Amino acid sequence: QRVIPIVAAPAGGGSCMPERRPRGLLALAGAWLRDHAALLRWLQWAVVLVYAFLLIVPACLELPGDAARMWNNLTIFAQFVFWGIWWPFVLLSMVLFGRLWCGVLCPEGALSEWAARKGMGRPIPRWMRWGGWPFVAFVLTTVYGQLVSVYQYPKAALLVLGGSTVAAVAVGFVYTRGKRAWCRHLCPVNGVFGLLSKLAPLHYRVDEAAWKASHERTPAVDCAPLQPLRHMQGGSGCHMCGRCSGHRGAIELSLRSSSDEVVRVAEKEADGWQTALIVYGLLGVAMGAFHWTMSPWFVALKQAAAEWLVDRDIMWPLDTEAPWWLLTHYPMHNDVFSWLDGASLIAYVAATALVLGTGILASLALSVAVFGRWRTQRLHHLAQALIPLAGCGVFLGLSALTVTLLKAEGLDMRWVNDARLVLLAGANLWALRLAFGILGRWQAGPRRWAALLPFCGALALVDCAWGFMFWWW
Repeated sequence: QRVIPIVAAPAGGGSCMPERRPRGLLALAGAWLRDHAALLRWLQWAVVLVYAFLLIVPACLELPGDAARMWNNLTIFAQFVFWGIWWPFVLLSMVLFGRLWCGVLCPEGALSEWAARKGMGRPIPRWMRWGGWPFVAFVLTTVYGQLVSVYQYPKAALLVLGGSTVAAVAVGFVYTRGKRAWCRHLCPVNGVFGLLSKLAPLHYRVDEAAWKASHERTPAVDCAPLQPLRHMQGGSGCHMCGRCSGHRGAIELSLRSSSDEVVRVAEKEADGWQTALIVYGLLGVAMGAFHWTMSPWFVALKQAAAEWLVDRDIMWPLDTEAPWWLLTHYPMHNDVFSWLDGASLIAYVAATALVLGTGILASLALSVAVFGRWRTQRLHHLAQALIPLAGCGVFLGLSALTVTLLKAEGLDMRWVNDARLVLLAGANLWALRLAFGILGRWQAGPRRWAALLPFCGALALVDCAWGFMFWWW
């Protein structure tokens, strides 16, 4: 897709300045987003109001009884909207459209940017720029959410999601002037969204040659996530808001191969923290968080620990008086965590992450070793090929609640396991395709095929974990 110069004489005489109009439907869509920023802000505030209503009001109501259903109880309806539709399909949107959700609809992003326009305008401190925050924030939020049963109870949802929103506003008020420091550095799902958006077929293509050749005097783009626009190659940090569309005749919304960013751009940009988020976060911690509620191994672990404590007359870990904001505590619904329950949950999630993540990492390392000379950057690059399977897993885990709620409404969901199998098979094939492309970037030849075998071992480990959850337990 190209841009064509149209020369127009400015009012009042003077030299002619070139204007450029986008060519192609996608480029026009990007320009529409740019030109309708006011409309998008109204849309963002509408989402904020809906988000606040569904988050705050159910937390003020009594918990629903066993006979309550989605269509007659606001709490269950809000639960379905947040965890059954909102989050699973926000993740899916990253793969389809890039981070359009972040730039156009996300309530936290809108509130953080609004606060930054009103606030103190301090520069982003060095501690906030630490590259490990996406991994750490995701792990802590995931584990804490399980401890307080964030998927089941509105107060827990208000605490976790509302707490994140309050933090986003606070960070926005203190740091930057009208930018999204929270979204770029501290948002718990920033890293996940950044990884998944690498697979999107849409991105804002930057033509550096056109940028350099342009002599237009244009103001700097108000890029909320602070992207280096001139040198932007991938879409993982771009919020797809369209503000940069047409800038200097060098940026426009375009199609690309869904493999391009993982195979080409990540060859240099992949790093250890992204690998940790993929291997130990999305494929480790998240797997343990989805597993524990139906795992017989978790029950055996907790039972063995309880017997050991009772035999030694150590009774305080069995106490169930922890507050609801620390451990799940809803005695009227026979859902109360003891200190032992909380410790067992953390231990199970940590063990799952360590065993599964280390096994996957070892398989990737073996692939790199089989290929030839060891380079750590190659390990990080190859780990990116697992993004489709990691994203599919989180989608399947979150959508399990969708299925549970729809079953409670009387819908026939017997087809779901077949659909899960199809999705997993597709994610595996996508991951293999990416791995084959990555290995081809290093060198063509028979070693490329040999190096795929250990990579298949990493896929098998993940598939077995989902097999236990959906078919074997």
